[in-house]
Amino acid sequence: MTGRILVVDDVLANVRLLETRLQAEYFDVRTALNGEDALEIVRRERVDLVLLDVMMPGITGFDVCRILKQQAETAHIPVIMVTALDSAGDKVTGLQCGADDFLSKPVSEIELLTRVRSLVRLKSVTDELNLRAAAMQSVGVDPREIFTGTQLKGARILVIDDREASIRHLRKGLGRKVEAEFVTTGPEALEAVEKGTYDLFIVSLSLAGTDGLRLCSQIKAVDHLRHIPVLIVIDPDENAKLRRALEFGVNDYIVRPLDEAELRARVTTQLRRKRYTDRLRSMVTNAVELAITDPLTGLHNRRYLDTHLKSLLERSAEAGKPVSVLLFDVDFFKSVNDRYGHDAGDDVLREFSARLKKGVRGIDLAARFGGEEFVVVMPDTDLELASPIAERLRREVEASPFVTGSGLSLPITVSVGLACLEGKNESAESILKRADMALYEAKSAGRNRVVQAAA
Repeated sequence: MTGRILVVDDVLANVRLLETRLQAEYFDVRTALNGEDALEIVRRERVDLVLLDVMMPGITGFDVCRILKQQAETAHIPVIMVTALDSAGDKVTGLQCGADDFLSKPVSEIELLTRVRSLVRLKSVTDELNLRAAAMQSVGVDPREIFTGTQLKGARILVIDDREASIRHLRKGLGRKVEAEFVTTGPEALEAVEKGTYDLFIVSLSLAGTDGLRLCSQIKAVDHLRHIPVLIVIDPDENAKLRRALEFGVNDYIVRPLDEAELRARVTTQLRRKRYTDRLRSMVTNAVELAITDPLTGLHNRRYLDTHLKSLLERSAEAGKPVSVLLFDVDFFKSVNDRYGHDAGDDVLREFSARLKKGVRGIDLAARFGGEEFVVVMPDTDLELASPIAERLRREVEASPFVTGSGLSLPITVSVGLACLEGKNESAESILKRADMALYEAKSAGRNRVVQAAA
C-alpha cells in the first residue's frame, strides 16, 4: 500500500525526519512549512493523507484541519495531527476540527506507519466513492454526508475485555451514542459474534485464559465478519503481539492506560472506514442489480437472460438434464396502450410480471424478453412437466382481470410458446428461436393458448 502523503510542520528538521521515514516505505511525500502552503498543495494535487503539526505560526494545524474538513472536495482526506500537546482538551479540539487520528512527538515509527497505512487504505475507498458521487446524487444521496456525517450514533460495538479499569474507561469513552455490549471471555465473544450484528470489535490482547491474538484471528477468519474492523487494546510492552496482530489484519490499536478522547478518535476512524466500505459495497451491489434488472417490472432483463441461459444450457447438456423455455406474449397489448394509454399498459406489464414471478419455482428464471414478451427458464424440467405449468399460468392470467392504477378492470390473456433443450450442441439462440416459432403458432391459431415447439 502506497500513497501521497503531505507533511506539514514549521520546523524543517521535523519535516525531513518524517519525510525520510515515509519514503523508506515507498510513500510519495510532499512537504509544507506552513498552513497556507499546505492548503494550496491540497487544492492543486491529489493527496492521500495529511500529517499536520498543530502549533504553527499563522494558520494553526487546527485551522487547517477545520478548513479541509468543511470543504466537500477535501473532507474525505484523512488528517493525522502530530502534536507535542498531551492534554485531553487538545485532542478533543482536534476531534472537533475533524482530525482522523493523533500522533504525539517524538513520533514512534511503528505508530507512524500503522496509522498512515490504515488511513491511506481508508482514503483509497473514499476515492472509489468519489468516482460514484454523480450517480449517488442522482438517487438523492449527498456524497458529502458520507464523508462528514456522524459516525458514532447508533453503531453497535462488541467489547471483549476482562479488566475492570479498562471496562470503566471504555464505557465512559464510548458514551451513549453507541450500543456497546461487553463480554469478558473468548467463548462468550465467539458466541456473541455468531448471533449479533456489529460495526466494530474492541479486543483486549491480555484476556485471562484466552489468547487475544488467536481470538482476533478467529474473528477475521469468519466470512461475514471479515469486513468488520477490529481495534485491539494492548499494554505498553506488547509490541511483538502488536506486530503479529497488524500482520493478519487487525485494523488499529490503543495502548493502556486508555485516554478516552483518543479512544473516541480511533473508534470514529474505524466506524468511518466501515461506513465507507459498506456504502461502496451496497453501491456496487445496486449497480449490478440495475444492470441486470428490468426497471419497469423488476424481473431480470434480456442481458441477464442471455448470460444465464447460455451457462445453464451448457451445464445441463453436460449433465444430460432437460431445460424448458416458456416464451409469453401478452395478447393484443398494443390495443391496451392505444385505447387506455401507456400508463395502463405499464400497469398490465407489472401485474403480469408479479403473477409470473409468483407462479414459478424458486429455481426458475423469469425475465422480460422485450416489450410485452416474457421468458421463463425452467432447469431440470422436460416438456411433460413444463407444459401443464405453462397451461396453469395461462389460465391464471385469463381467470382474473387486471386492475390498473386508475381503477380500470381489463381482461388479459397470454399466448405461450414452449421449447425444450435438444442435444448437447443446442445454443441459447436456437432454443429461444424454437420457443418463438411455437409462440407464433399460438398467436396464429387464435391466441390465449400454449403451443409446444416441434421436435
